[in-house]
Parts: sequence; structure tokens; C-alpha cells
Amino acid sequence: MLRAAEGAPDRAGEGLPGREDGAVGGTKTGDAATSGPDDPRPDPAEGGRPTELLPFSHLIRISLYWLGLTAIDAAVSQFVAFRLAYSDISGPIPLGLATTLLTIGGAAVGILIQPTMGSMSDYAVTRWGRRKPFIVFGSLFDVVFLVGIANGNTLLALGAFVMLLQLSTNIARGPFQGYVPDLVAEPQVGTASALVGMMQILGNVSGLVLANLAAVLDNLPVALFAVAIVELVTMVSVVLRVGQGLPPKSRNGRPWMAIAAETWGTDILRERSYLWLVASRLFFLMAGGVLFAYATVYMRDVFRMSQGEAGITNLILIVAVVAGNVVTIVPAARLSDRIGRKPIIYGACAFGALGAGIAAMAPAVPVAIAGGTLFGAANGTFLAVDWALMTDIIPRASAGRYMGLSNVATGSSPLFAAAIGGLTRDFVAGRSTDELGARAAFLIAVGLFAIGAVLLRPVVEPRRPTTPRLEPGLAPA
Repeated sequence: MLRAAEGAPDRAGEGLPGREDGAVGGTKTGDAATSGPDDPRPDPAEGGRPTELLPFSHLIRISLYWLGLTAIDAAVSQFVAFRLAYSDISGPIPLGLATTLLTIGGAAVGILIQPTMGSMSDYAVTRWGRRKPFIVFGSLFDVVFLVGIANGNTLLALGAFVMLLQLSTNIARGPFQGYVPDLVAEPQVGTASALVGMMQILGNVSGLVLANLAAVLDNLPVALFAVAIVELVTMVSVVLRVGQGLPPKSRNGRPWMAIAAETWGTDILRERSYLWLVASRLFFLMAGGVLFAYATVYMRDVFRMSQGEAGITNLILIVAVVAGNVVTIVPAARLSDRIGRKPIIYGACAFGALGAGIAAMAPAVPVAIAGGTLFGAANGTFLAVDWALMTDIIPRASAGRYMGLSNVATGSSPLFAAAIGGLTRDFVAGRSTDELGARAAFLIAVGLFAIGAVLLRPVVEPRRPTTPRLEPGLAPA
């Protein structure tokens, strides 16, 4: 059994708040770092998944903070797109290159910080459990840096505050991703994954709607102030209503720098299926990232829209994408429990490529919106099922580390999407027209979806039991 973590008393739960009524996955006062023979929580050193089923309302709370995080991602991305497309902030720098420059620093910070913080949280000993202090700290600084982005009037200032925001948001994001492996029993992984995807969709919708409404009203900064409030509300809900999860792993006397370095240890190379799945995720998200990053430019260059017209059209497009997401996300998660995760992800890649191709070649706005609907269906399917497959194959004792590292793909995909899509757009536009440049960027997404499907093939999907595995005396809530 796991020894008490470094620096903690033998019974690390002494002095900790007990489980309050309604708290998710909370622990009983008296032992946060060890578990007795009758404790349904698994020993984290053994990497087991919890066996107690949670009420549906608790599964919602576990995933709620994703709404705040993705609202920030979407609003900032759209804010930057409007600033570059409809102001002179980039000066003589071509639009695609300017987008890449604004993205590269933040992506690099996210790639480094998110898995490192996730791994360190696996070992953290605090009165709030091993995840929550990181979430609170990162969220509070997110607000500060969102204000900086809203008031950035030069490309350098905007890029600097985007980097700082990526620092703070990934301090919170890395540890938070360990909650589903920490608290959710195997029979509920599909449902929990669908809820994570649903919250991400709602967050994207919130951020995009707020940013586009702000563009229509010609007051872009107000969108960033609004998403800051959304994140704070969801953070408080999770911190107050979600339990502590698994106890921390023991540091065995090692310094924190050694723990941080462990995140990037070569032992991860033994997890072949995990590495292939991360690579597949990267290319799928890159494809979607191209569509998100250049949708506003596409509206301007292909259909000659003003900022207000592009904002209104984007709102219609958001409705179409969300409709595709909502229709598919829960059925996809449930179907993946029956026939496996990989076939569903293959389908998501195919529909994503089809939607991107239709949008790229669209002769009119309604056709482009139809392509966006197909992409929405693909994206909703992927968000639900890819997350579930990732939690199926990672070593659960180090969930913070592995979920954080998996989001190297999430953090780097905007950079690669901005670079590949933007440089393609600049190259083609420089030799023909802006319209063909925008269409060429969207066509790149078709190939990226195809590569994502190919990279999924070597992933070995673990077999799941056909019936729920319950501890004696436990029943679904």
C-alpha cells in the first residue's frame, strides 16, 4: 500500500475537512494518504480505477470546470482573429504569419506547463487534496491576463499576454484533468467522457457567442471580461462541490524539481498505444484548429464580409456546429461502450474531412454552414470518445501526468494549425487571390483529418467488461 506522502503526517487526512453532503468523491476524515482493506478507493500505487458509482449530478460537477476553460480558449481565439482581420495591429506582417507569431509562444508554454503541473499534482499534499490548489491559483491569474489581452494595443503586448494566459490556465488545466481517472468508476467512463465533451462544447459556444456578439457591437474586450466571470463561477463550483479524489503518491524524499523532470521521463515511451493516440489527437485537433483559426478570414476573403457581417454569420455557424455536436456526443459515447472507441473515432475523422472539404469548396454561405454542421458532428463524437479511450489506456496512478502529456496535442495543435493553415493561406494568396488562399487553408484540414485516422490504427484498445464491476453492497446511484 502507498506510504504517506513526503512531508505529510502518517495519517495525512488528520485535520482535513471530512466529506460534506453532496461532495463528489470526497474522503472520510482520518486518512487521505492511505486506505484500509474496506476502503472502496483504490491504492493509487496500484493504478486501479474507483469502483463506487457516482450520481449523475456528481458527474456533471466533475466536468463543469471545462466549460470555463474552453470558454476562455474560444473567446481569446476569436478576439485575436477579429483584431488581426479588422485592425492594423499586425502592421506589414502577413495575416497568416501574424497569427502564427501570436500562437507560438502560448503553445510552447502550454506544452511545457500543463503536463508538468499535472504530474506535480499527483504528489501534492494539501488540505484541499492534490488538485484544487492548482485550479484556484491558475484561475485567479487567468482573470488578470484576460484583462491584459483586452487592453493590448500592439502585436507584442497581445502576444505577451496570450503567453501569460497560457501559463496560468495550464497550471489549472493539467491537474484538473486528473479528476475523471481519480473519481469515475469504469462503467461510468463513457458517460463522464460525454459530459466532459458536452462541457467543452458549451464552453466553446459561450466563448464564441460572446466574442462574436462583442464584434457585432464593436466592443471586443467585453467578451473577455464575460468569460473571466464564467471561469470563476465554474472554478468555485468545482472547488467547493467536488471531492479530493485519490490520495497523493509518495515522493519518497525526492525534491520537487525531480518530480517535475519525471514528467518528461523516457519511461513514457513504453506506452506505445498512448503515444499513437496522442499523435492521432494532435492531427484531429490541428484540422479543427485550422477551421476555427481562419473562419473569420474565410468569411472576409471568400464572401467579402465586414466585421459585423462576419460576426453575425459566425453566430449562425456556431448554432450549426453546436447542433452537430449535441446530436452526436451522447450517442457516440454510448455506442463506443458497445462496439469500442476506435471505430467511432474513425467515423469522426471521416465526417470531419467531409465537412472541411464542403466548407473549402462552398459556393455560398449556406453550403459552408452545412459543412460546419458535419464538422460539428465529427467534433462532438471525437470529444466524447477520444477522452474515454485516453482514460482507458493511461496508468491511473499517474493520471495527472499522462492526461497532461496527452494535452501536449491540445496545446500544440493551435500552433501547428495557425502555422500550416496560415502559411498555406499566405502562400496561395500571394500567387493568386485572397479567396483561393482562404479556401486552400480549409483544404489542408481535410488531409489532417486523414492523417489522424491513420495514426489511430496502431492503438491497442483495452477490452472492457461486458457488465459493470461493483463492490459488494454497492449499487448504481
